[in-house]
Amino acid sequence: MTDTVTEYPDLARPRAFTQRGLGWVPWLLPVAEEALTDAQRDALIEPARAKMPYFRLLARDPDALRARTLTDLDIFYNVDGGIGRAERELAAAATSRRNGCVFCASVHAASATRESGREDDVQRLLDEGVDADLGDETWNAVVAASVALTDTPLAFDEADIARLRAAGLDDAEIVDVIGGAAFFNWANRLMLSLGEPEVPARQQGHS
Repeated sequence: MTDTVTEYPDLARPRAFTQRGLGWVPWLLPVAEEALTDAQRDALIEPARAKMPYFRLLARDPDALRARTLTDLDIFYNVDGGIGRAERELAAAATSRRNGCVFCASVHAASATRESGREDDVQRLLDEGVDADLGDETWNAVVAASVALTDTPLAFDEADIARLRAAGLDDAEIVDVIGGAAFFNWANRLMLSLGEPEVPARQQGHS
């Protein structure tokens, strides 16, 4: 198995949570882009993901990858009803911050900023942690519910739902918050077990 395990002794690892784009390197060799089968390319859903080592690694199990990607896209991009995109991304960012997944936190914090325009509030979550006051009860309740679900899913209960309702969320919006947090509670663990983030060369010396 030594020829399939990859180590990075000189990797530029991020020193803090950030909204700046990070790279990600796998500890196990992904499928080479030119070696992807038709089934594996189909499972990527979005052709551009063939360039990404994380998705090429997951492509070793194309059925699981396809199901995972369709679930991801539906939770975060199906906005016919329910809560806004910013709050879905906030749930993912808060979960990732709690789990210590620097790469996922960077992606979804940046998305929360892009969707809301609230860069300072999002950065406060990254810098101070999940107990930070983000300036309004809706966002604070979304973070608190996401963290409760992350810490002990079976202990997530009526009190957590009641706080979301008190903040003005309806049933569909609450489902979206739960979906975003639950998906990344799982996705963080997958990503953390398969590789690690890196600071791109263009950022080194400026982070």
